[in-house]
Amino acid sequence: MTDHQFHDELTLAEQAEELGRRAMKLGLIPSFVVRHFPDSWQFYIPNETESEPLTPEEAYFQLKKLVESSK
Repeated sequence: MTDHQFHDELTLAEQAEELGRRAMKLGLIPSFVVRHFPDSWQFYIPNETESEPLTPEEAYFQLKKLVESSK
């Protein structure tokens, strides 16, 4: 059984955005950017090696791993 709290692409993107906020509050990332387009969202999580946008799914799993590893 999984603890995913999304049912479609929109709720997945919203959950990724919430994880980004949580990661910032925990001091795990200095910032993140979400670009909202009519048909998609793009996530930018700054790091030293990558500046390519992430899909909501990529951002969700990357941020979820980061937040869970801080516990």
